[in-house]
Amino acid sequence: MTNPIQEEARQILDSLAFTLFDRCHPLSHNFDTIPAKVGLYAFRHPIEGLLYVGKAKNLRDRLRGGHKAFLWGWLDGYDPDDVRIAFVTLNQWQKPRLLYELETLILQATNPPYNVKIPREQ
Repeated sequence: MTNPIQEEARQILDSLAFTLFDRCHPLSHNFDTIPAKVGLYAFRHPIEGLLYVGKAKNLRDRLRGGHKAFLWGWLDGYDPDDVRIAFVTLNQWQKPRLLYELETLILQATNPPYNVKIPREQ
């Protein structure tokens, strides 16, 4: 039997991993179409799937602030048109620890290649 956080993590993972690639947000310079809300996000490739999964208190600001996954994707030779962002916004999160727990469960289930390159914060 799964607990509520595990179930929530599974639903978020399904959304991040299985949203049609064409419905994911393309990379941009300003990310105006990304909401300024709490959420989890994933960099995705149409063939390789999830490249990176992260959390943010403000999705738009997190992506505007630059991201190491952009650099690594470029260095690894990905065409920018082949990398898109899926995200799930979260409402009424009163305990930041829950966001961390959701991200951790999703990372344990998927092990995206670019998350391995970033040391985990505790």
